[in-house]
Amino acid sequence: QDSTVNCTAEVLYHLGNKNIAPDVQFTLEGELKNTDEADNIFYNRIKSLEKELVAENIPDSHGNVPPEMEPIRLLAWVASGYVIWQNSTENTKFQLAQIKHVKQVKRSDEYLEFDYMILLHDMVSQEIIPWQMTVLWHPEHGVQVTQDSRQPKHVSG
Repeated sequence: QDSTVNCTAEVLYHLGNKNIAPDVQFTLEGELKNTDEADNIFYNRIKSLEKELVAENIPDSHGNVPPEMEPIRLLAWVASGYVIWQNSTENTKFQLAQIKHVKQVKRSDEYLEFDYMILLHDMVSQEIIPWQMTVLWHPEHGVQVTQDSRQPKHVSG
């Protein structure tokens, strides 16, 4: 069952310098739910795939996410949070709209690597911005965005 946890954050923007990410300080009240079991199930499922995972349009045009893609969506959501934090200004309000495309990258170590093309919705300008991000994940080490770049808008597919 989902339990609600209160989180309060203070965000400080560096005025005049657009190249510095905002400072964020937060406090958490209550316990976060333990995801170890779900993390390990997902990790082992992806590790045991014969071929690298490839998917697109999550959620689809009706807002549906196949249950087996839910962890992929959550991973994109966490990683996009980092990208949004790094690229936000006082005049933006980004939100993950969709995973346009995701492709697993084969690795020789224990990490899982995914190459995402996501769409970010800026609620202020109403722009939809394609963004590429490379994401590393391991249940014990968490999520790392190793590379990300804003893409030109006219890119299709």
